[in-house]
Amino acid sequence: MGANMARRLRDCGHTLAAVYDAHSPSAAALASELGARHATSLAEVTASANIIFTVVTDDAAQLAIFAPPASGTDSLLIGASGKTFVNCATLTPKVHVESARRAAAAGATALEACMASSIPQARAGTLYLMCAGDRATFDRLEPVLLHLSNALRYIGAAGQAAQVKALVNMVMNINTAALAEGLGLGNALGLDLDMLREVFAQTGANSQVLKTDGEDMQNRAHDCYFSGAHAAKDSTIAWTLGAEAGLSLPLGAATKLQYDRLVALGRGGLDKSAVAELTFPGRLA
Repeated sequence: MGANMARRLRDCGHTLAAVYDAHSPSAAALASELGARHATSLAEVTASANIIFTVVTDDAAQLAIFAPPASGTDSLLIGASGKTFVNCATLTPKVHVESARRAAAAGATALEACMASSIPQARAGTLYLMCAGDRATFDRLEPVLLHLSNALRYIGAAGQAAQVKALVNMVMNINTAALAEGLGLGNALGLDLDMLREVFAQTGANSQVLKTDGEDMQNRAHDCYFSGAHAAKDSTIAWTLGAEAGLSLPLGAATKLQYDRLVALGRGGLDKSAVAELTFPGRLA
């Protein structure tokens, strides 16, 4: 996602000052492609640019790159006074809030820009971006964000975009697991799955995931656009929010368990459509 966002910004005329990745060869290749510096430390990224986009895997990674400067570890917050961070990862809301707090303590500003899209949309600049944090920071960055998004939305205070993103992914993951069960049962009954998908598309069984994942589930084409491991992580975020709010979310809980099982079986690196491997008869044999 981050690499394709960088490519899009370059195409829109922005200067890409530096690229960093925990997997150094990936960053080196992208930096060469974009004509940017291959930063070998987080602090080097901050020193190179005024606006820094972050796209990481999970809460632990986010907190690590935003380590307090006094910690003595490499951090984006070293020399960060006056800089602006745009944090795009799907994280627990409290970690987005903590990232913004740590940035402010270092004299910087942070905006969360949660993405409800995938790799092709990142490259095309058609991400659905949900933003939260200081409204003035959002207004200042809007011209840049509009080069990444054709559906840009300001949600509210820090953490609120992450809450909305968690709910988006919760519903998406439930729909994906439900579709897998529907197609898996259809397969077990000996139905023509091409026909079944056409019927789904014209009835109340229709959904966005039917368009994106239905054929892939049928054909076992699980090239990764949004991994099963990320689906497990995001389902856990939403389930935890529900528990903290005192709500029972049985569908969310069941979906979380399905994706947890997919990861436990060593298939978490496949696309989320691979949840169908758990429901189609004979696939796990």
